[in-house]
Amino acid sequence: MLDATRLRAPCLFEKVVSADKAAELITDGMNVGVSGFTPSGYPKKTTMALARAIKAGKKCRINIWSGASVGPEIEEELAKVGGVKGRMPYYSAANKSMKAGINDGTIEYIDQHLSHFAQQIDYGFFGNVDVAIVEAAAINADGSIVLGPGIGNIPMLVKHAKKVIVEVNTSIPLSLEGMHDIYICAKPPCRSEIPIYSVGDRIGSPYLECGLDRIDCIVESDILDHVRNLCDPDADSIKIAEHLVDFLEHEQRYGRLPEKMLPMQSGVGSIANAVLLGLSKSKFENLEMYSEILQDAVFSLIKMGKIKQASGCAFTPSPKVWQMYKEEPQLYNKSIVLRPLDISNSPEVIRRLGVISMNTPLEFDIYGQANSTHVMGRGMMNGIGGSGDYMRNGYLTIFSTPSTAKGGSISSVVPMVTHADHTEHDTMVFITEQGVADVRGLSPVKRAKLIIEKCAHPDFKDQLYEYLRMAQRKSGHMPVDLRHAFDMQANFEMYGTMKEQHKEGTNHVE
Repeated sequence: MLDATRLRAPCLFEKVVSADKAAELITDGMNVGVSGFTPSGYPKKTTMALARAIKAGKKCRINIWSGASVGPEIEEELAKVGGVKGRMPYYSAANKSMKAGINDGTIEYIDQHLSHFAQQIDYGFFGNVDVAIVEAAAINADGSIVLGPGIGNIPMLVKHAKKVIVEVNTSIPLSLEGMHDIYICAKPPCRSEIPIYSVGDRIGSPYLECGLDRIDCIVESDILDHVRNLCDPDADSIKIAEHLVDFLEHEQRYGRLPEKMLPMQSGVGSIANAVLLGLSKSKFENLEMYSEILQDAVFSLIKMGKIKQASGCAFTPSPKVWQMYKEEPQLYNKSIVLRPLDISNSPEVIRRLGVISMNTPLEFDIYGQANSTHVMGRGMMNGIGGSGDYMRNGYLTIFSTPSTAKGGSISSVVPMVTHADHTEHDTMVFITEQGVADVRGLSPVKRAKLIIEKCAHPDFKDQLYEYLRMAQRKSGHMPVDLRHAFDMQANFEMYGTMKEQHKEGTNHVE
């Protein structure tokens, strides 16, 4: 039930409508911006009402603009009734109808570096923002908005929106108030530096500026974010974490990292979460995070006293960790700052702070190129997200993943990636449960030999060495054998495994 703690001006109650009524503001062909980042802080009721209306006969296909992926109440509900025309800049492959539409071409998907999207909206590159839908914890008397656990690109979307719908979600703890730091960069040629010089610096407002006159309607909600539990660390993830800690300690011993560890960034998902949690067993203290997403491990490390400051665009705790937050909000509030996506992922800030970037690829090749987006080169899986922002600009850039997938039938290390999101110019360190390949300062062939030796699973080493031998016959700075570069992927499509089906007993390159 909405009350004065959530709607802090009497006139706001006059704007409360049903979700069905709010959905009437959205018509065919509109660009609709939504709050949130990953399944956190995104609106739910209005898009579900729109999906029902489309199913009942309303002609409406819209372009969905967000921070990153959102929950099924937006992507799945609208995609399965044919209500999505286009999607930017990221989506969740867990929403199967959206994934199917993108990969069969019925939904136009434009994959983008997440740091780019807000400023390109500001520049007018993609046209108008017809409607912005904001999930909020509360609305202040002046019309400014208390956001929830996910910001994304909503500050820029609201700035340009012709109409604004606010979903006030009573399940969001009011204790989040004050955690946000909303800052919008000026456009060139009047842009100045983003004045963040340490992880915890606050440079903006705790509220999203909007104004009473710009809020068209308010919808009451109590639907929880569709956040899933993460898998417990498995043996491979634990081993990867151990390798990571050893590598960072090694860098400190040789003076390439300061004694006070530089801020860290971590990608999304169970593997990334498990690797980050491995820092709990390290000697490192007073750690800092400058990242886009803050997952369970961050909250656990704050609770342990390992992390003192964390900055992100959103946090997506599991139900268990959400309860941890609600029991002790002051502990986490003093340590966490939530920022707009173009600030959390700003190349300028990432480079200034010296962020150690850690992400998880689908595959990487022997020369150091990584594929984060396309399965077998064509099937879109989520999108590049913020990994390019951090991997291009980080002080250290680390890709970590188990060396195999699908029960050992797929090698994460391949002769050549089928889609290159990160070239060899942006990658430095690769870690699997097998070991660490630090390829800084190495020529292509030296990179290849090190990656195979340190990161590839023993079941695939001979194939990779054999490919390198064949490629070297062609000579060239980065030897490539065009006939055989994708043999491993082709094997998988034909036989269900990347393992060589016809050759055995190949020799290693010396």
